[in-house]
Amino acid sequence: MSWFKRLTQNISGEKRELPEGLWTKCENCGEIIHKSQLELNLWTCHKCNYHFRITSYDYINILIDKGTFKEMDKKIRSVDVLNFVDTKPYKERLKEAMKKTGLNEAIVTGTGKMNGIPVVIGAMDFRFIGGSMGSVVGEKVARAIEKAYKTKYPLIIVSSSGGARMMESALSLMQMAKTSAMLTKLADAGIPYISILTDPTTGGVTASYAMLGDINIAEPGALIGFAGPRVIKQQQARNYQKDFKGQNFYLNMDL
Repeated sequence: MSWFKRLTQNISGEKRELPEGLWTKCENCGEIIHKSQLELNLWTCHKCNYHFRITSYDYINILIDKGTFKEMDKKIRSVDVLNFVDTKPYKERLKEAMKKTGLNEAIVTGTGKMNGIPVVIGAMDFRFIGGSMGSVVGEKVARAIEKAYKTKYPLIIVSSSGGARMMESALSLMQMAKTSAMLTKLADAGIPYISILTDPTTGGVTASYAMLGDINIAEPGALIGFAGPRVIKQQQARNYQKDFKGQNFYLNMDL
């Protein structure tokens, strides 16, 4: 006969919960990690090396020497020139994104030093309307490229984006050509450009400056592509239907 018996529930009967904000769960392996430990490990899981999504300033703090970063074009903001409305007005989305993130746009740009070497850096932030590229994002990228051209500093851009911002229609798509043309100017001058692709990097950003680096570096496990998985599956289904209707399909029977 045992002297003690383990209770299946605590005495109070109340569910015990971890203090909010102190712990986080790895989306890949399910490991519970203290946030201070996660930050010390540069926001990667110590168990499976999963790279967490982090903010633009987090990337800058990791890459740039402490106290050397000087932000550029911080006050530039998007405007709703098309009076765009879907489930809510674009003006409201902008206000909500600014309030949520403390940013004026989906990218932070500036200059700093990396291991003592002066660089121009831009870091996108997925929290701001999915890191979408509108006219202001394109303009800030273009200005960062121009800064690198004038100073002869290497350029580093950390991309995290769902693509072009649909609320700005053709104005957002024009940024693909604009930034690509500016990077050609940088390449002709022999100034290095390093592109870092994080999870996710898709759409118009992938089709423009994210893939035009002299060196392209992707985080392990990052979703990178022109379209997301859902759109790709839908397109595959459409292609299958077209092939079926036109009887352009084949059966492999190598037995």
